[in-house]
Amino acid sequence: MTFHDFNFNQTLLDGLDAMGFETPTPIQQQAIPVILSGKDLIACAQTGTGKTAAYLLPVMNKITEEGHSRINTLIIAPTRELAQQIDQQVEGLAYFTGISSIPVYGGGDGNIFTQQL
Repeated sequence: MTFHDFNFNQTLLDGLDAMGFETPTPIQQQAIPVILSGKDLIACAQTGTGKTAAYLLPVMNKITEEGHSRINTLIIAPTRELAQQIDQQVEGLAYFTGISSIPVYGGGDGNIFTQQL
């Protein structure tokens, strides 16, 4: 199986190819078809198995098919580090699609905000 078997939009496949991804991991093989079919999913897999791409790819594919002229997706993450990781994955995978993301998180002391003001 390859990522081409999911019938993703060509611009999304171009991003996968540019990042050197050819074969989906087991969690991706199992999760992507379920998400593409529009069903909800709860899944568990070890760190480094591709869980982020497993849910981002179907979401980004839908965005490329329906257009992305406005905010249409919200991903909530429990930590700043995970929010940054998700944002980096979107940047890489969506490079050719025109999709963008912005991580929004707290936890700072407010000094930088005060300086920027």
